[in-house]
Amino acid sequence: MGIDPFSELENRLLDARTVDFAGVDEVGRGCLAGPVVAAAVIWDYRSYPNGIKDSKLLSKNKRRELFSYILSKARAVAIGWASPAEIDMINILEASHLAMARAALALEIPPKLLIIDGNREIPHIQIEQRTVVGGDRIVLCVSAASIVAKVARDTLMAYLDGVFPGYGFARNMGYPTAEHKDAIRRLGPSLIHRRFFKGVKGFTPDKPRRLILGS
Repeated sequence: MGIDPFSELENRLLDARTVDFAGVDEVGRGCLAGPVVAAAVIWDYRSYPNGIKDSKLLSKNKRRELFSYILSKARAVAIGWASPAEIDMINILEASHLAMARAALALEIPPKLLIIDGNREIPHIQIEQRTVVGGDRIVLCVSAASIVAKVARDTLMAYLDGVFPGYGFARNMGYPTAEHKDAIRRLGPSLIHRRFFKGVKGFTPDKPRRLILGS
């Protein structure tokens, strides 16, 4: 008999015939630019996970491959995000919770339970929740959510690299790399930078002319 690919928590829920539970994870909390993006996934436990694991342990190409696999095999998938303006307004923790709530509430199948990566429940949402520290490594549906969120955000940031050139968003995805921080010093923040984050705050705001729509 092979190793059980599902976590103890998932197996307990399945044994209790609780099938409408969703894994929820987010990505982009440590970035200087772009939204924080969350995903919620209700997995079809009749389908084998086929290599699904924490997105941070996968190559870019493997994440994209699994992204398509998850969309084809999951019972429901949804994405939510909070904008840089919302992050500046309510802080990154609250914005992360907002993105996760939006993802959970957008699922086509209303979940009976949310399994959240980390140790904090999503506030102000009327759905039962379980938190699992390191859930993106050990709970399949949370791992799947981590992949969906990562690929969705990376795809958006690659697109925004063309809208806001010069910051290297297609390479750094908004994270505080040396290249990115140097670009902020040279160009000032763009319209999608988080104005109150260290490394952005204090630099001259960008002008709307940096918004490029088409060639």
